[in-house]
Amino acid sequence: MRDDYIKEALKLIDDPNILVNVVSRRVKQLKRGNRALVESLEKLSAEDTALREIIERKISYELGEPEVAAPLPPLRSRGAGAAA
Repeated sequence: MRDDYIKEALKLIDDPNILVNVVSRRVKQLKRGNRALVESLEKLSAEDTALREIIERKISYELGEPEVAAPLPPLRSRGAGAAA
């Protein structure tokens, strides 16, 4: 991936973890045959294409609501007379 594309994309998606997830998901789509939303005279990798799409604001992302995990049931200890 090109450093200049990463730096520009980080200006729009400032959390590197989110940027990696957005790029990764878009790369999978591109490799499955989805059409690129940007044109380039040079041959770009799928990763660079995804970054360019972010930079040119052709794709965006939306964070979902955080899931609240259900509490785990209490552990039962096995006593000497308990069956396995």
